[in-house]
Amino acid sequence: MMRIARAEELPLILDWAAAEGWNPGLDDAGAFYAADPEGFFVAEREGVPVAAISVVNHDPYHAFLGLYICHPAWRGKGIGHALWTHALAHAEGRSIGLDGVAAQQANYAKSGFVRHGATQRFVGTLVAEAHPRIRLVTLADLPALIAFDHAAGGVHRPAFLTAWLTPTATRRAVMFDDGTGFAVIRTCREGTKVGPILAPDALAALALAQTAVDLLPAASTAIDLPEQNASLRDALIAHGFTLGFETARMYRGPAPASDPRLAAIATMELG
Repeated sequence: MMRIARAEELPLILDWAAAEGWNPGLDDAGAFYAADPEGFFVAEREGVPVAAISVVNHDPYHAFLGLYICHPAWRGKGIGHALWTHALAHAEGRSIGLDGVAAQQANYAKSGFVRHGATQRFVGTLVAEAHPRIRLVTLADLPALIAFDHAAGGVHRPAFLTAWLTPTATRRAVMFDDGTGFAVIRTCREGTKVGPILAPDALAALALAQTAVDLLPAASTAIDLPEQNASLRDALIAHGFTLGFETARMYRGPAPASDPRLAAIATMELG
C-alpha cells in the first residue's frame, strides 16, 4: 500500500535518513511538512512503513524530490521504485529537482532527469563572529526575504520559507539590516548546517555564516554549495573546510533560473 505520510511519521523518515548518514536537522520535520503536507509518501507492508519519498510542490512550476529511502530489510523487492513512480505524479507537470548520489545518475536519467551541475557539502569549523550589520530575522521580514529567495533561486516557496525562517530552539535566521542577504543555521544530529545563504558576494556570505555560528555554536558546520560558487568554496577552504561529499543536481523539466546570490542551498531534501 502506498499513501501520503502523516506528520507524525516524518520523524521516523528522518531517523532513516540519519541512519543513511544524511545528518538531518533536529527541527526539520515540522518545516519540511509545512512546505507541502501532501508531498510526503510511504509504502506500507502489514501496516508498517517500509519506504519513503518526498515530492514537495513549492509553486505551480517547481517541485523537489528527496528523502527517497527504502528500509534495508525491504530493498531489492521493487517497493522503492513503485513508490518513486507513485510520488512523481504528485508534481502534476512541474519541473522536479533532486540532489542524488552520482552513482544513481543513470537510474534517475531513466525517469527523465538531466544533470545540471552538482551540490558540494563542505564541512569545517568557523570562528563565530557577530557582525554589526547583521541581525535576527523577524516575522515582519518574511515577505521581503521570500521574494528575495524567489529572485535569487528561481523558485517561489513561501510555505517552506515561512517555517524555515521562523526561529525554534535549534534553528535561527539572520540577515543584513539592509536586506541584501540572509542565512539560516540549524542544529543537526551532528554539528550544525547553514543554508540557505543568499548574499551579494562571498565575503557577505561568510559574514552571515559566522554570525549564524555565533548563535548556535557547534564543533563542526556543514554548508552545501552549488558547484559554480567558486568564490565561497575558496573562502571556506581558506578557513579549513574540506569537501565532505558531492551530489548530482538533476532536473526533470526546465531548471529554475538562479543567480550568483544563491551562495548555499537550504537542504538537499527540499532544494
